[in-house]
Amino acid sequence: MNDKQLVAQHAAKLVRDGMVVGLGTGSTADFFIAELARRQAEEGLQISCVSSSIVSMLKAQELGLSLVAIENLTRLDLYVDGADEVTPDNTLLKGQGADLVREKLLAKASEQFIVLVDQSKMVTHIGTNFPIPVEVMPFAWRLVQNSLQQLGGQGTLRQNSKGNGLAVTSYGSLVLDMHFASTPEIAEFNHLLSATPGVIEHGIFHGLANTVLLAENGVVQEQKPAD
Repeated sequence: MNDKQLVAQHAAKLVRDGMVVGLGTGSTADFFIAELARRQAEEGLQISCVSSSIVSMLKAQELGLSLVAIENLTRLDLYVDGADEVTPDNTLLKGQGADLVREKLLAKASEQFIVLVDQSKMVTHIGTNFPIPVEVMPFAWRLVQNSLQQLGGQGTLRQNSKGNGLAVTSYGSLVLDMHFASTPEIAEFNHLLSATPGVIEHGIFHGLANTVLLAENGVVQEQKPAD
């Protein structure tokens, strides 16, 4: 069993009957979804699930999990997802899959947001290994790009996987992948990005993760934000 499977199984043990569970997207989240389906089949676990993307919805449907539409929710008990980067204070960088709006909605609405990572995702500051994705209104992308340049950022529109056009999110938006040589204090930077006109959402998840489950060499550790 690899570290991704291990940390996913650890998270799945936290799920109880009657819970509404948010399903993340990505390889580690797939292991979590598979473990929930196993528990449902073998242990009679009774839960409802809401997906963070079409990909996780299809995976859950394939494995027989019960899904509810996000439009019908006011809250959920638990949201489990991965992250591209995690800092010591549990600030996350997400969005390489470009489903930022749904992911942040679920993270904000959940009683517990648990993040599954391995050691490769741990960084000292956001933007170490990946650009910061900024989802923008298509007609406003140049104005947003200019605003972000004034904050010290440099970046361009994300290309699609084939490299023959622009990446488009599930909501029809474009994504600016931005690099910042230096950034303000993270809470201030989070606010500055959110307050920029034309920005729909961005990939910094600050103050949202309750617990980071870190798997390394067959051992799972819990990292909680400092008080």
